[in-house]
Amino acid sequence: MAKDLAEDYRGAGFGAHLDFGARPALVVVDLVRAYFDRESPLYAGVEATLASALRVIEMARRAHLPTFFTGVRYSRGGLDGGVFYRKVPSLRIFDQGSPLGDFAEGIDPRADEFVIIKEYASAFFGTSLAATLTSLGADTAIITGVTTSGCVRATTLDAMQHGFIPYVVRDAVGDRDQRPHEANLFDLAAKYAEVVTESEMAGLIESRAGWMSARIAANHKKSP
Repeated sequence: MAKDLAEDYRGAGFGAHLDFGARPALVVVDLVRAYFDRESPLYAGVEATLASALRVIEMARRAHLPTFFTGVRYSRGGLDGGVFYRKVPSLRIFDQGSPLGDFAEGIDPRADEFVIIKEYASAFFGTSLAATLTSLGADTAIITGVTTSGCVRATTLDAMQHGFIPYVVRDAVGDRDQRPHEANLFDLAAKYAEVVTESEMAGLIESRAGWMSARIAANHKKSP
């Protein structure tokens, strides 16, 4: 008889728990118009993902957590996209000047929040994200956005490899098909991250509210 999949993975030593850190930051991956415009080749039907992510963003803002928004942009012809651009021809919709690269409705970074523009799947690859998180003192990356099997997965894996505890919000990530979505969430939870619901994340964020404000205040006291 075939083993239960989750039981099989647990028996092989996967899926140990990662405690939520003391200093979390929110990373919102690629919530741009390309995934919500029905005329876009990348339209993914993930409106519920956006709604959940917007609620998580508001939680993070109320808790004064550092918040990062990522987007994608290429020079005309995508020479800065390399092999990735060649492998996925629809990435041309992110060429400089395309409105599909703009943030989706409701995604409106504030002046004290960070915008990371990338060319590859991971929000860490070729960007200042890891350095900025480190300089802020963050130890945990709360990850939302699209797509689960693509840029969310790559960002989660790199968060772990850079030493940040990845917490993926199940309701606030999405994919164009439920099958890769669920398969990747299973694999991330088994090997690289914690996967939690939006309601679970609400409690975790509330428990860490104000850590960044306290750090800024402490730094000001140290200043001459």
